[in-house]
Amino acid sequence: MQVKPILNEGLKRSFTVVVPAADLQGRCEARLAEVSRDVKLPGFRPGKVPASVVKQRFGESVQAEVAEKLVQESVRKLLEDEAIRPAMQPQVDVVSTGTDGKDLEFKIEMEVLPEITIPDVSGTKLTRYSAKVADEVVEKALREVAQRNRTFEAIEENRPAVKGDVLNVNFVGKKEGTPFEGGTADDVNVEIGGEGFIPGFAEQMEGMKPGDERVITVTFPENYQAAELAGKEVTFDIKANALKKPVDPTIDDEFAKGLGLESVEQMRKLITEQAEGEYKQLSRMRIKRELLDALAEKTNFDAPESMVDAEFAQIWSRIEEERKNGTLDEQDAAKDEDTLRADYRKIAERRVKLGLLLAEIGRKQEIQVSQEELLSAMQQEARRYPGQEQMVFEFFTKNPQAIESLRGPILENKVVDYLIELADVTDKEVTAEELADMPDAD
Repeated sequence: MQVKPILNEGLKRSFTVVVPAADLQGRCEARLAEVSRDVKLPGFRPGKVPASVVKQRFGESVQAEVAEKLVQESVRKLLEDEAIRPAMQPQVDVVSTGTDGKDLEFKIEMEVLPEITIPDVSGTKLTRYSAKVADEVVEKALREVAQRNRTFEAIEENRPAVKGDVLNVNFVGKKEGTPFEGGTADDVNVEIGGEGFIPGFAEQMEGMKPGDERVITVTFPENYQAAELAGKEVTFDIKANALKKPVDPTIDDEFAKGLGLESVEQMRKLITEQAEGEYKQLSRMRIKRELLDALAEKTNFDAPESMVDAEFAQIWSRIEEERKNGTLDEQDAAKDEDTLRADYRKIAERRVKLGLLLAEIGRKQEIQVSQEELLSAMQQEARRYPGQEQMVFEFFTKNPQAIESLRGPILENKVVDYLIELADVTDKEVTAEELADMPDAD
């Protein structure tokens, strides 16, 4: 193998690699000999097929197979010999496939990882925010649980529906006079003045009595999930069946037992523990953000352009999806295309730099992700798909790349924990609202 460097500029590297025709030919002949031992052709005993016949039948495919393996081996050897750590998968362009007795020649282009000087983070001032779960938060959550489990009592009085009432209705949704899919339902409880699934739907039923029929007109939101209805004006034929009033249950031990718990106190304990877990996550996010902001100020290396491109592509696909659905942040929506792209390009570059820095710190400190941690992450991912846990595990088992997608975040968090231990951390108790008020990244 003959290697000739042709570009060494910044993080970009390029080489021409030539494998002599004699080496390629020798590999091909050895592979054809292997094929001839195993091949079965009509009219020949196994292992007795003439070499000329094997070459005629399989020579071209063997040549391609051997050339592909030689390219892979050559790339791997080049990276080892030159001690190169590529930022992304090297790009290989074949110049000559080595047919007709010619050399196998190809070009390798790549970006390498930058030399990273790990900054001194010892003594970096960070704040670990925390908040206690207030009694009113627990009581509000209890009321919300009770509201979700409320019952409905019939209103015997023959009167029109007013705000706060619940009207049981049948409805048929029509677009341009034709019923549309998913727009028909019977015995649906609609709270007058409450949130309908379309703005204006519940409001227009106010004043109806049981037995009344009414046609209402509403417009679906621009970001409605069904594209064929998004932004469209439709009508609903409404028939009122019964008038009811919502009754919230009494929050007592009997109510708790109806939910499978022992008592109201157990409910309060579970709600408190859940809120504490959420507060801890927020606290973790806050101190991690502070740490990453501090690290970002200390990074002094260039990010590989190919990695920034890949990160930006992921971010931009999300931005375009949000723009399509009408859910783009107001500040972003007010920006022109060039400004928006430039802003998110900076974010992509920051993410890549911080990712590389954290990975390098993990490598230098020999921070590893254990099999137990990976298994725990897989179990956590599987719990997101009740009833399909086994399928999720099989997916990870058969897809090593999927497992690697779990390894990265685990390693990053372990490196973050290591760095927080080195920092000068001040604990500060704040309100839940202050804790949730996450500042923008620097």
